[in-house]
Amino acid sequence: MDNIILENIINKELNANKINDYLPNGLQIEGCKEIKVVVVGVSLCQELLDKAVMLNANAIIVHHGLFWKNESSIIKGIKYNRIKTILNNNINLYCWHLPLDIHHEFGNNIQLAKLLAIKVCGKIHPFVFWGEFEHFISYNELIFNINKIFLRQPYHCSSKNNLSNLIKKVAWCSGAGQNYVDYAINFGVDAFITGEISEQTFYIVRENNIHFFSIGHYVSERYGIISLGMWLKDKYNLEITFIDVNNPI
Repeated sequence: MDNIILENIINKELNANKINDYLPNGLQIEGCKEIKVVVVGVSLCQELLDKAVMLNANAIIVHHGLFWKNESSIIKGIKYNRIKTILNNNINLYCWHLPLDIHHEFGNNIQLAKLLAIKVCGKIHPFVFWGEFEHFISYNELIFNINKIFLRQPYHCSSKNNLSNLIKKVAWCSGAGQNYVDYAINFGVDAFITGEISEQTFYIVRENNIHFFSIGHYVSERYGIISLGMWLKDKYNLEITFIDVNNPI
């Protein structure tokens, strides 16, 4: 497949041109014209690049790319090393960030709902989804389920008075969604699930009688890029490999 055609296909599917983002979505560094072997991953890093080179990849598609708005334009250190690897191996680097978070089929948030068996009911913010479990569950049950599915212990906090309250109505936001907890509180959910937690989140949650679960930024955004890769493989017969450079954060 032609590298620009691939960019256009994904841009159209993810409606990327209509979403204001913190980074340039699409083709960030141009490489060879013909693409057959594609590596997908969550975040660009040297380990992912080195493994892509070993696979003779023509393209890399990630959720967190190489360039961000308002960052320094100086190219040195690890950024230089990454760009050098990409250029020396004629690799196309693609990135889709927020468009991949909110997509109705491949999106990180939709994938989280599927994995956690949450019925999606709608959104309370462009980046915050809400839905319901089939039955009420305790916070310990949800911790157990998260641990079983994602192979990591989530951080949970709530007020002491709220610990016995069961959970059915939930809101969630993949990645660094902790600052959206106020939307969840105002909407009246039993629990909020996201990737990260900040220092002030603890007090906000404890004083508002809501369960809060931080499952890790990386793991909360692993499944969107996997889903996108599977779609490309099935529809366009590309050779897709997901490289999991696991990150505990």
